[in-house]
Amino acid sequence: MEDLIFEQTSVGRRGMDVSGHGSNAASAAEPPLDAGLLRDDLTGFPEVSELDVLRHYTRLSKLNYSAATNFYPLGSCTMKYNPVVNERVAALPGFAGIHPYAPADTVQGALLLLRAVEEWLCEISGLDAVSLQPAAGAQGELTGIKMIRAWHGDHGDPRSKILIPSSAHGTNPASAALSGYDAVVVPCDDRGLMQAATVRDLLDEQVAALMVTNPNTLGLFEAEIEEIARAVHDVGALVYMDGANMNALMGKAKPGHTGADVLQFNLHKTFSTPHGGGGPGAGPVAVRADLEPYLPVPRIVEYDGGLRWDGDRPESIGKVRSFYGNFGIVVRAYAYMLACGGDGLTEVTETAVLAANYLRARLEDAYNVAFDDRSMHEVVFTDKLQNADGVKTLDIAKRLLDFGFHAPTIYFPLVVSGALMVEPTETENLETLDAFAEAMLEIAREAREEPETVRQAPTATPLVRLDETRAARNPVLIWTPSS
Repeated sequence: MEDLIFEQTSVGRRGMDVSGHGSNAASAAEPPLDAGLLRDDLTGFPEVSELDVLRHYTRLSKLNYSAATNFYPLGSCTMKYNPVVNERVAALPGFAGIHPYAPADTVQGALLLLRAVEEWLCEISGLDAVSLQPAAGAQGELTGIKMIRAWHGDHGDPRSKILIPSSAHGTNPASAALSGYDAVVVPCDDRGLMQAATVRDLLDEQVAALMVTNPNTLGLFEAEIEEIARAVHDVGALVYMDGANMNALMGKAKPGHTGADVLQFNLHKTFSTPHGGGGPGAGPVAVRADLEPYLPVPRIVEYDGGLRWDGDRPESIGKVRSFYGNFGIVVRAYAYMLACGGDGLTEVTETAVLAANYLRARLEDAYNVAFDDRSMHEVVFTDKLQNADGVKTLDIAKRLLDFGFHAPTIYFPLVVSGALMVEPTETENLETLDAFAEAMLEIAREAREEPETVRQAPTATPLVRLDETRAARNPVLIWTPSS
């Protein structure tokens, strides 16, 4: 257990010499800050040395789980390794040192890179135009729905509803609501898939679009997607595809060829760039040709043998992010694309799908598999078998910490009771997958033979099982000095 930095205090200890007695006496004679900026009311503020601070925060950093240090099998979130070479490329002075307001003729290399990424994403998606501006997948999703509203509005038919599968990400209905639509749920069948007949029954002339993730959030390919898309188009509606799971499609299937009109990518998932606590995301949006005028401004266009920004787009929905989005993330994604090449991105898909199905094959006798259809890049197990011995999904997740693994996504999607959604990604080797499988098998054995061991987990971590209800209702978020 690591004490708080406030609890490591020693009166009079300092991390720097401001007394004027050290080797920097001449410079230390003057206070390092204007006296008006100094406070004298910091009761209990820690008095520690530089080494105390260094060691404290280094120890804390070692408690973090990350894709760089541990297997991180979060389903639907694609927590793959972020290659160090991507960081080196993004740190090149020509990229890291430019200003977003620099004249276009002084940053032609950056514009060429952005244009190249747009072209790659058009090719991968089978669509015609891309904006790199949205700062995350959810914002890309909102951008796409706002474009759909603008497109329908320009056709004199704004419409009022969007169809959303019951297995969808929670951001889908949120984006629909923020864009002024009512969300209508499309129930999945007992295989976890949408049926064209069900969608057709819900379609009318008030439906603006169908939002669909494919493969869906259950890790299953929507087998009737082409027929569904035709039915949606028949009533003048559009198909929005959430591209969060493109890790299962690259080089194998193009959403534009299966009927998608709008698609958001998650560069921070599919193309190995940091996300979550690791950095800002990027959620580019791809569209078919007749929706291109609605993309956010500015757009990159050719001009006098070079490239420039074009903000004169009267049909555009406007800006959705400052400047042109998270440029450094786009640079990282491009480095990944170049490193893989077209054949390599296809191999990414093949390996990601193989890894998920390998874990499924190793664990399907010990854990209930939610659906019978072959998994794509992720597989959903449940706690149905372990529940017979009083062990729940949360217990399994906690016990994995004792084996050194971060838990997979749990209790999601909501349509699966006791879900454990595992996504190994393509970056994990066979030894890691086997070690994870062995841990899961051991936990299954414990659940049968010594269930209390699992219910009390974790026991090998700095903090053991917490009262999560009390923590959520009465959180202690700040340190207060004792009287």
